[in-house]
Amino acid sequence: MNLRQRLAHHGFESNDDYQFVLRCLFEANLSHLRVLQVDGASGRRKTAFATALAHALDYPHVLYHDFSHIEAPAPVLPMSVSDDAEPGPVEAPMSAFERALTEACAYSEGERTILILDQLQAADFSDHIRLQRFAASGEWHHGSASAFANPRHLLLVLISEAPLYHSLARISFRIWTDAQRAFLDYRPEDYGLQADAQALFTALTQLFEQTGLSPTPTEFGHLLQDLLLRARSQEQLRQVLFGRIEGVERERLETPGAHAALTVVIECLSDYLVHDHIELGDAS
Repeated sequence: MNLRQRLAHHGFESNDDYQFVLRCLFEANLSHLRVLQVDGASGRRKTAFATALAHALDYPHVLYHDFSHIEAPAPVLPMSVSDDAEPGPVEAPMSAFERALTEACAYSEGERTILILDQLQAADFSDHIRLQRFAASGEWHHGSASAFANPRHLLLVLISEAPLYHSLARISFRIWTDAQRAFLDYRPEDYGLQADAQALFTALTQLFEQTGLSPTPTEFGHLLQDLLLRARSQEQLRQVLFGRIEGVERERLETPGAHAALTVVIECLSDYLVHDHIELGDAS
């Protein structure tokens, strides 16, 4: 399978090809850790992309931390007392973020490791600074201890709904996920149909352009099956579009332009079904 197919296999179907941007990321000669910033419209598919990418690239170790998850308060620390030293506090326990960084360093010593840091806009600014220093040097500090990442094995993936700390953004390679997906020019032969279905496909293309929709290959396949076997009216086609294509806003399908495009699709569908004498099966 190619990268697009592998991403789809792991839950992120896309019309975009990320092969080139990943070559830019992995083939660059860097003096710091590889850092991938996953950008895109708010709330759309960034985490799904990062997780699918980790599995599509066969990383043996996939670690994840979400800064928006609220941790329980740290326990009150006892005072340490020894015969030859002044009393002092015991080092604070590691936070979930610090544990994730430490584990990533440890795993990267021997195998490829990816660490996904999500919702960075919820992190303290001090964590942004510490993360930038870690990405620049490969060394992670906690108290009196240090951990080192293998730059050949570790990939940091950053996801934020707000701009990253400038110095951290500078050493990151930014990628845009397909929140606004580019439409692929589907053809009848892609779905086992003959050339006489071209008028229907052309009408669907015009409908997608009019309404700003961009179905993925799987979404288009489901839509096409619903059209050939079930949908026979404008309203039924609206329901299919809304139900099958991710992120569709119902208002897009109610405009006068959409109304005209929907009418053309239903007319082309009727002509195609009559022309080919398709025997409809039981919708159940």
